[in-house]
Amino acid sequence: MKKILHSKIIGSGEPLVILHGFLGMADNWKTLGNRYAEMGFQTHLPDQRNHGKSFWSPDFNFDILAEDLKSYVDHHSLQAIHLIGHSMGGKTAMKFACTYPNMVQTLVVADISPKYYPPHHRDILDALRGLDLEKINSRTEADEALGKRLINPGIRQFLLKNLYWKSRDMLALRINLDVLQEKEEEIGKGLDNTDRYEGSCLFLRGEHSDYIREDDLPEIIQHFPKAVLQTIEDAGHWLHAENPDEFLLKTLQFIKDR
Repeated sequence: MKKILHSKIIGSGEPLVILHGFLGMADNWKTLGNRYAEMGFQTHLPDQRNHGKSFWSPDFNFDILAEDLKSYVDHHSLQAIHLIGHSMGGKTAMKFACTYPNMVQTLVVADISPKYYPPHHRDILDALRGLDLEKINSRTEADEALGKRLINPGIRQFLLKNLYWKSRDMLALRINLDVLQEKEEEIGKGLDNTDRYEGSCLFLRGEHSDYIREDDLPEIIQHFPKAVLQTIEDAGHWLHAENPDEFLLKTLQFIKDR
């Protein structure tokens, strides 16, 4: 029997599935998920494998992540989903749409392109690896330990969402750090040359992010000929958290116009 991704499901209406990024989880999208639900969508916030409360596995690449989503959609009997994916979740969403185009009504890709990205999470992964959770007794102590390697407090707070009390006196991480560190190269892989999705597609980039550049457009159009590219102002890579109002507005306009 296939394992099914853990998720939060909010509201009722047309199904909207939102996929978090690398080292993230469904909770990162809870606030926006509630707002989409208020607008009439049944909002699905799954944890991808090796993240959040979903199952752990040594197998990890975008083909597998797309199949996880297929199993999830089938399990919940969802039809013609609206699909949003951020960063790693955006790559999963792209792969899923190219593989199962009839299951996707609209596709929104947040701050990632179909191209190859060289590994660039090593500092973060090493910092997480350096946490001695047998000696750390609070989130404050964990933050202080991460602060020795990671200066940006926003990144530290994002990572610390993975911290939970495994037992009364033992903290642990919800991410499968061993596998994610081993498979870091997989996170940057691009789509296959033959991957193509002919449906409606919106690419959103953060104004201050360099994940999607102007010279990425030909490759985006190669895979997604109907793609539209828009920019979220006053935002970097975490555009949905840094400017949630504009993110919500642009995604709703796109979905409702299709």
